[in-house]
Amino acid sequence: MTTTQAEQLRIAGQLPSPKGVALAIMEVCRRDDATLEEVARIVQTDPALSSRLLRKANAAGQGGRPVASVKDAVMRLGMNTVRLLAMSFSLVDQHSSGPCPAFDYGAFWSHSLLLGVSAQELCKVVRVTTPDDLFACGLLARIGELALATIYPQEYAGVLQQKLSTEALLEAERQALHTDHLEFTAVILEDCGIPKALAEPVVFHERPEASGFREGSRPYQLLQLLVLARRMADLGCAPEAERHAKVGELMRMGGQIGLDAQAFGALFDGAVAQWHSWGELLRIPTETLPDFERLTETPPQPATPATPDAQAPLHVLVAMGDARARAAIVATLSHDLGCHVTQAGTGGEALTRALQETPDVLMLERLLPEMDGVEVCRALRATEWGRSIYVIMMVESDDPDRVEEALEAGADDYLPQPLHDRLLHARIRAARHHQQLRTAWRDDRAQLRQFMAELALSNRRLEHAAMTDLLTGLPNRRAGLQALEQAWSASTRTGQSLAALMIDIDHFKSINDRYGHAGGDVVLQSVAKTLLSAARRHDTVCRLGGEEFLLVCHDADLRAAILAARRVQQTVRSHPPQFDGNTVPINVSIGIAVREPQMADADALIRAADQALYAAKDDGRDRIFVSAAGKVLGVPSVHNAP
Repeated sequence: MTTTQAEQLRIAGQLPSPKGVALAIMEVCRRDDATLEEVARIVQTDPALSSRLLRKANAAGQGGRPVASVKDAVMRLGMNTVRLLAMSFSLVDQHSSGPCPAFDYGAFWSHSLLLGVSAQELCKVVRVTTPDDLFACGLLARIGELALATIYPQEYAGVLQQKLSTEALLEAERQALHTDHLEFTAVILEDCGIPKALAEPVVFHERPEASGFREGSRPYQLLQLLVLARRMADLGCAPEAERHAKVGELMRMGGQIGLDAQAFGALFDGAVAQWHSWGELLRIPTETLPDFERLTETPPQPATPATPDAQAPLHVLVAMGDARARAAIVATLSHDLGCHVTQAGTGGEALTRALQETPDVLMLERLLPEMDGVEVCRALRATEWGRSIYVIMMVESDDPDRVEEALEAGADDYLPQPLHDRLLHARIRAARHHQQLRTAWRDDRAQLRQFMAELALSNRRLEHAAMTDLLTGLPNRRAGLQALEQAWSASTRTGQSLAALMIDIDHFKSINDRYGHAGGDVVLQSVAKTLLSAARRHDTVCRLGGEEFLLVCHDADLRAAILAARRVQQTVRSHPPQFDGNTVPINVSIGIAVREPQMADADALIRAADQALYAAKDDGRDRIFVSAAGKVLGVPSVHNAP
């Protein structure tokens, strides 16, 4: 077949592709005579894109003069970077949700965003292209999966429900759909104008062994960065119980690009900070992670009951380059000393296995292929896990210089080579004593962790209670005003509009007088539930107190706020609560205010909405009033609206 399935769908216009302003920017950038001023004029027509590019330009400035205009931002970033970022942001905005029931759109973009910022941070260390180009490539590295979920939602759901590994997933895609997501990724990247030199490493990053890139070449370096960025994203998005198993491989890969444990930890923490920052701006969910040093700590292990007659065998990892000499040591340890023994033949393998297995003892030859024993020991001691391992360095002789070097690298003990059985037995006895002390310490620490976890849970419950209205389950006044402050800050950053609706139940005192406080409570609970159903997904509803509620509408201008108020009025009116076999008719009065340039802060916004609410009540209730430009005006309510 001369044309692939993905290419046919591209021709038919069915693939995910940039729209609107992003598409206009891409079209302009294709022209030979395009200018940065022309691109800046197009960017300025989209406030959200403008704010995102300003943020990116100031981040890229690395402490230089901050830019405040879109034109300066475009000049700093360059035409190609602006095109790539506009294209990426457009795809994120369009596909935050979709038709495939088994495809987790939020998790997909969260992982893709962390992959992008990780690639960007790594590119600052290994300069093979511009960091912003690699950010866009990382963000779109899995775009083929999104394409399959968009074009074949039901069929792809059946594939995803099998929860397969990468190779198995590709095979299942081909069987069910006669194509795979890598094919779609390649076509979409080409369609978006990403150069082949960047697109090829992106497509191969899931299967680097199939790339055929020459080691040391630019495509090979790009591929390695993307593979490492993918592993960083896997760690950041993994369930807490699975994170520790991924750290050792990450540190080994970081060492291959010249980063020790401390430097790699700082890079990872920086990528996570960028992830959270961009996640907030792009409305992509992100996980709260401990810093990298905490991630390297020994994971909690179940306590094993001590038995006086039986002792768990000592786990010893033996790392020696000579396979025959290693086999002899393994035989002595396992047969004569009853140890559980695992093996490694190179320094890199020793580091990876040590971090994955966390043995009690690491017997480490100083002269090892790939990484020598001193390097391995230093890398281990830079992590919490590595500090818990008893390291015995095997040195060529009793040369004081060699012994001193081993001990300064962090070894606990040493053995001269060739090894003597009596010395080996003595060293293992010392290691066993160390392991017994560590087990006792670990048990004490586990009890302390349990106490701290229970205390943290209690604190979270108290915090939730302090921020929640107990009657309705809504956020209370304190939480609602905090949400308004956060929405105000987001509006300041992005330039998006913001509206506040003050909502008051009409004649609530007479409801209490007629049905009692129990009836009044039922009414409040019913209205709270109705307001939640009438609000948009990203809006915030809270109970300010008494019969008064606040609705914070993100990205809502005056027209959208009025529509929201009418929707609230109609929904409340059409869902009267039942109490004691009686239907209780409910109406509400609503005051609206939209953020205006002269407003100094969120308090000014809520004061304006409160002023409009009082006007609505004074006008006879069951009304909607708006405070705008210093005036308070009535608008038609639902039953009077055209």
